[in-house]
Amino acid sequence: MSESSFQDDVLGELGDDKLTEIAGLLGTDATGARETVAETVGAMTGDLREKADADDADGVEVRQAIAEVAEAEPPPAGVATFGGLGGLLSGGMMAGVLAKVSKPVAAAVSKRTGIPAATISRVIEMLIPVVLAVLAKRASGKAAGTGAAGAAPGAAPGAAPGASGGAGGGLGDLLGEILGGGKK
Repeated sequence: MSESSFQDDVLGELGDDKLTEIAGLLGTDATGARETVAETVGAMTGDLREKADADDADGVEVRQAIAEVAEAEPPPAGVATFGGLGGLLSGGMMAGVLAKVSKPVAAAVSKRTGIPAATISRVIEMLIPVVLAVLAKRASGKAAGTGAAGAAPGAAPGAAPGASGGAGGGLGDLLGEILGGGKK
């Protein structure tokens, strides 16, 4: 159940108006829009987890972005209303990471759903500020509860190798907690 909680949080933050807008873009109803959003968010978070676990430049970038999100102030409620890539305000490094994963995610979701990749890309543009808001809210809640650098008891084994450098031992654990679930 924790696996879908991040998607549920994104859907909740998205709100009915944006969900209706996405449904119109997709040419479907609210249920179809919810399913597509859930599929897209699932693909985005899966890609983030995979990249964070990598011991390469992408992995370093994702781990740094997660650290930045964890240290940032949570956005005010209703950030989703800003929409689009222009509404990222100060999305920082994580906004760039999400923008980078948007093309492969759009292609993968398009392949699974049959919806054109260009349409999924437009949905992702609408979702990025919402995903950023949910990440920030979850990170601030986890940081407050665990003391940002402290690893939570019972943390997922093998999460984000190399993430324990510089910023403290909890980055890999924090990513798992923020996104929900542990391994993919």
